[in-house]
Amino acid sequence: MQLISIIYLGYMFVALYFLSLYIILYFNNKRDLFSYVQTNKKYSISVLVPAFNEEKTIEKTIRAIFKIDYPLKELIVINDGSTDKTGRIVEKLLVVFPKLKIINKENSGKADSLNQGIKITKGELVVVVDADSYPEKDSFGKLVGYFDDEKVGAATCIFIPRNTNKFFERLQDIEYRIIAFTRKLLGYVDAIYVTPGPLAMYRKSALEKIGGFDKKSMTEDIEIAWNLTKHGYERKMCLSTYATTTVPDKLSAWYKQRRRWNIGGLQCIGKYRKYFFKHGMLGFFILPFFTFQLFLGLLGLGVGFYITFRRLLSSFLFTTYSINVGTPLLTNSNLFITPNFLNYLGAILFVVGFIFMVVALGIIKSESLKKRNIIDLIFFSLIYLSVYPFIMIGAIYNFIKKKYEWR
Repeated sequence: MQLISIIYLGYMFVALYFLSLYIILYFNNKRDLFSYVQTNKKYSISVLVPAFNEEKTIEKTIRAIFKIDYPLKELIVINDGSTDKTGRIVEKLLVVFPKLKIINKENSGKADSLNQGIKITKGELVVVVDADSYPEKDSFGKLVGYFDDEKVGAATCIFIPRNTNKFFERLQDIEYRIIAFTRKLLGYVDAIYVTPGPLAMYRKSALEKIGGFDKKSMTEDIEIAWNLTKHGYERKMCLSTYATTTVPDKLSAWYKQRRRWNIGGLQCIGKYRKYFFKHGMLGFFILPFFTFQLFLGLLGLGVGFYITFRRLLSSFLFTTYSINVGTPLLTNSNLFITPNFLNYLGAILFVVGFIFMVVALGIIKSESLKKRNIIDLIFFSLIYLSVYPFIMIGAIYNFIKKKYEWR
């Protein structure tokens, strides 16, 4: 068997393995996907909102948090050296909301801002909310119950794009909902590998025990989840509530955001590489799963380029030879298509993956399932996802050059 066939079959095996895992987890747990832990215990909650040049959204975020139907101990905005009106807007709201506080500091990054905020928080639980995100009213109340279990260090929920009018924004809406669905499924095997910034609730004592957020990480929400896992804390996911967040509406901003995510992922792999295939779920599942997931698209791109190049070269040589010796370029035998097992396998994988996506969107109740938006689903599957390997190439280049750019 040719080496390229072996690589292709290996690629297909890994892809089918992940897809099969999701399907099995879904059927084993479909009855309680939207359940959550209810509790009579009242937790004291401190909310941290790190902000850098968020004048367009910071007030709406603050007001959304104070509308939540769970009592808050405090809401602390960490103004990370903003050069716009972010600080002034928050200071004006101090009169309106007595529990609102602000820390003005020099720019040192999101992780360092959160660490400084954690030091002064008074709540048992610390909630992190991005300055362009808006938690649902019942979100805190549906997350706190998980912390009745002392082993739980963090909990999170669904994130839905707030801006979905443009075609490009709707594609991200599909992506976010599928990610939320698969993250919930991974939670059943204690494999949640990220507690995203739009809304994540943490046990303060757990954050203190692990030393807070990594200031060097470009994706502090991935690193903190891995760190919690390493120290034996579980992470939970709730599908019955959500937070909306602002997603990029331009390709350039989207590319920079996704490149940063990939760079942060590479940083985490490098930092925790010594735990591969040891140290519980972190080493035996999360690290291999995350690594395969990150590089799977790149491998597929390489195989695709190789096959395409080989066929083009063969066609060129055949055409050149035929012209030179006077052989017809097209004969009746060329009109027959020979079935190819690898092509069929790829087609089967695509169809099964597409069906899984439709089912996931149906469960999460996505508007993209409407007939008028079927083009969104097709474009997402064929074009949107195929761009990711190219982003990974850019991320690897920046990672090697240590060009860590937030925006």
